[in-house]
Amino acid sequence: MTSDQALLFGLLFFVFVFLIWGRWRYDLVAFVALLAALLMGLVPKNLAFSGFGHPATVIIALVLVVSRGLSNSGVIELLARYFVDSSRRLAAHIGVMSGLAAGLSAVMNNVAALALLMPLDLQAAKKSGRSPSLSLMPLSFASILGGMITLIGTPPNIVIAEFRGQALGESYKMFDFAPVGLACAVVGVAYVALIGWRLLPTERRSADAGKDLFDLEDYIAEVRVPEGSDIIGKRVRDLDDMTSKIDVEVVGLIRRGRRLPGLARVAEIRADDLLVIEASPDSLEEALGTLKLEYVGKGEGLLEGDDLLLTEFVVQESSRIAGRSAVSLKLLYRYRVALVGVSRQGRRFREKVRHLTLQPGDVLLLLGPDERLNDVTGQLGLLPLADRGQRVIQRNKAWLAVGLFIAAIAAASLGFIYLPIALGCVAAAYVFFNIVPIREVYTSIEWPVIVLLGSMIPIGSALQATGGTTLIADGIVNVATGFSPAIVLLLLVVVTMTLSDVMNNTATAVIAAPIAVEIANRLSVSPDPFLMGVAVAASCAFLTPIGHKNNTLIMGPGGYRFGDYWRMGLPLEILIVAISVPTILFVWPL
Repeated sequence: MTSDQALLFGLLFFVFVFLIWGRWRYDLVAFVALLAALLMGLVPKNLAFSGFGHPATVIIALVLVVSRGLSNSGVIELLARYFVDSSRRLAAHIGVMSGLAAGLSAVMNNVAALALLMPLDLQAAKKSGRSPSLSLMPLSFASILGGMITLIGTPPNIVIAEFRGQALGESYKMFDFAPVGLACAVVGVAYVALIGWRLLPTERRSADAGKDLFDLEDYIAEVRVPEGSDIIGKRVRDLDDMTSKIDVEVVGLIRRGRRLPGLARVAEIRADDLLVIEASPDSLEEALGTLKLEYVGKGEGLLEGDDLLLTEFVVQESSRIAGRSAVSLKLLYRYRVALVGVSRQGRRFREKVRHLTLQPGDVLLLLGPDERLNDVTGQLGLLPLADRGQRVIQRNKAWLAVGLFIAAIAAASLGFIYLPIALGCVAAAYVFFNIVPIREVYTSIEWPVIVLLGSMIPIGSALQATGGTTLIADGIVNVATGFSPAIVLLLLVVVTMTLSDVMNNTATAVIAAPIAVEIANRLSVSPDPFLMGVAVAASCAFLTPIGHKNNTLIMGPGGYRFGDYWRMGLPLEILIVAISVPTILFVWPL
């Protein structure tokens, strides 16, 4: 092993550890790793930022803009409304919704497809009086499976296709992934609809959505004690009788910006104190009336009007507020919307609610006028957990949006035009016809993914240039010495799938693609089966909430715990391996 190889492997180890740890955002980890590779001379300075102009990076950005256009046109949501029927039996509902999610994910980004369907699924759960946790995880898994069907459905497919173009001179086309992806999607959707949801813990399956729509633990919220409140002069423990009747628990007290030690049980309440309480939205509203409290910000004249609404939103990975607090973002002063409470899978936290660093998957309880809440949804990239209907704004342009998209995909599939150019034309047309307003073009793009990909591509190229991929390929081949290339393919799929469960799937594809080609060269067989194996395995992250953004997105609304995912996900991953490897070998012979 050369010194450059040792340094590069050490750097990749650093990337793996920090991505798995999750304390730093993955785009920051990748960019710091790129800077380190440049300082160590592992990546030539003329290739420092080549990843940001790479076709794969451009395609992913354009797909996100096109997905926004399809959403804004209303055609997808109208289609979803036609399919949603709360009177169906649960297995039938999951089958229909999962099939729809897989189909939509094949033609648009799978995160966008889930974001469109999730509020509708939550509403169906409320109407049928069941827990949404029964259907949200199948919906997420189905959207991931559907993304494997086409080139543009998921970032790993785009990465693999463009890598093949560089390594072998010709990229994969739009539907080259379809035979394998479709087989996996059909079997996977059947599994989640018929078997998968039954494997969830009993407490998830027995929850009553009629009492608690999102099956969440209560919010941790802060409310202000105004002048004249009846509880001024009382101790916190003196409120126990009143709070128990309205199902509210006081878990702290904040005075002059400092939280008093413990639960502040013996502290005497004063005017302008903030009570930290644990409550559901309904109980929270009742507590304000019973204890004569008020929302933080309302008494300061920063929340305008009397028609204030409490609305629940989930923080997406691309949300502007992810990794920041309401105070650092100046949520109340800049947007005239107050953060009332945060739900994080039932966990309590010591930080003040408005100072809490928010994470993807957190559910926020926001207070503000309806029009301000609508603005915040788009500007901060939050997902409303109740279907507010603001996305369906241009139904008269639905056929125009679909026609432009189909024409571009057909032209690219037939080889008349290069795919990035075709998608660029669609994006430009959407802006021209105001299907995607100019202000939404940049907010449509998930910039952390772009930074991740732009940073990891030069590192992946360095791994190949230094001979690192050869070393890894030799190791995998040596482990499978004496076995057929099919067994080596199986081993590569399992290793890649395991990596994807604990780190970003795009980064996994960037690292595993050159290894796949190197293994094929060592075995003197076609590289296509191995590249297809990596494409499938990198997309299939079903064991944890951190392996794929869709799994993170449903964690809060579904009330899931970290350990819930493997119950449904492990059999699905085994099933995907069993289906994908033989299908790959049949469609792409060695």
